[in-house]
Amino acid sequence: MPLAYPPFKSCPCGSGRSYAHCCGPAHDGSRPAQTPEVLMRSRYSAYALGNAPYVLATWHPDTRPSDLHLNPATRYLWLKVHEACGEEVEFSAALQVDRGERYVLRERSLFTQVDGRWFYVDDITPPTLDAPEG
Repeated sequence: MPLAYPPFKSCPCGSGRSYAHCCGPAHDGSRPAQTPEVLMRSRYSAYALGNAPYVLATWHPDTRPSDLHLNPATRYLWLKVHEACGEEVEFSAALQVDRGERYVLRERSLFTQVDGRWFYVDDITPPTLDAPEG
């Protein structure tokens, strides 16, 4: 079950906007993502909030897993979009797993539009998971 998140709080995606004016409307279905970058940000926020139904609903049916179990102990620390061009978005996301280890996931993702809605297809380059420097 997704975590309740205050609409006035900063969005987990790191846009600097409130959740109500950023990913919240995508999550509640009132405003679908208009670009691949916006969809990727809303999916990151959904992961951070434990909203597996949204993640699955925005995954292209040809590549979507049959189910998705998110670990509630994983913390999503930050998101950085490196490049968003056409149907591709390259980003890094920092995670802290339940044992306290921190990792940075870097991925270039492919998105496609079906009947006017954007969907995540797959990673273009294999994602990397590295311990952060420092």
